[in-house]
Amino acid sequence: MKWQHALKDYQVYLRIERGLSENSIENYTRDVKKLIGYLEHHKINESPIAIVQETIQDFIYDISKSVNARSQSRLISGLRSFFSYLIFEDYRVTNPLELIESPKIGRKLPDTLSEKEIDTIISAIDLSKPEGERNRAMLETLYGCGLRVSELINLKISDLFFDEGFIKVTGKGDKQRFVPIIDITQKYINIYRKEIRNHLNIQAGYEDTLFLNRRGKQLTRAMVFTIVKRLAEKIGLKKKISPHTFRHSFATHLLQNNADLRSIQLMLGHESITTTEIYVHLDRSHLTKVVEKYHPRK
Repeated sequence: MKWQHALKDYQVYLRIERGLSENSIENYTRDVKKLIGYLEHHKINESPIAIVQETIQDFIYDISKSVNARSQSRLISGLRSFFSYLIFEDYRVTNPLELIESPKIGRKLPDTLSEKEIDTIISAIDLSKPEGERNRAMLETLYGCGLRVSELINLKISDLFFDEGFIKVTGKGDKQRFVPIIDITQKYINIYRKEIRNHLNIQAGYEDTLFLNRRGKQLTRAMVFTIVKRLAEKIGLKKKISPHTFRHSFATHLLQNNADLRSIQLMLGHESITTTEIYVHLDRSHLTKVVEKYHPRK
């Protein structure tokens, strides 16, 4: 079996069997491509079926000179997943990464914005420009509903259930969830729809897409990143932020205001509560408040 053939089969597996998005598939396969590049560079002729642990250890040692521990850990995890797939398909019996340990890393806490910083960023949007109303509606939706950027750009008008106070969100693996949407977010979306979107020359296939660019097509992830970056620069914000920062801030602020983790998990669309628990570490005072309020010997 050749590497490119194995890689193509793996991508099909991730897409069909695992139901992963194209972004996730690219992340998973990037690690395998790095290994393939290493083998080609060093003229090592070992197939995906025959490659041994020592070769992979040499590769990881080589790449560890230029990446940090977190990237190294992610690389090992990605390769382990690839070889687990080969075992699943009966191409291999053992996983060559089974005995290779990932470097010990602390859990990375996401950057968040304060409520004041979010207000300042949104206030910096130039509403005199047509895209201003759209950008305000987008950031209010990112923060008000805790969406991923991919969920935001794929949001449909038919996903808006304002009378019921919810929006339908399609998350990772095409899994759908209903997320509450507060009145102020609804207000800014309605302003954008009535005053800006209604006047666009909407291209075929995008009639139901909520947030559009000036050409009447769906926004890209990169464009949303650029919008956030420019606003941060405009107000002189020292933090390094992205659209995902609004999602982290949404969860953190809910927790600080005594929302329970299970509810936050459902709204964020996390499969495991463990993923949601990272937000507890952002504000340890929350744990103290819980003990003081609920412990029988308080």
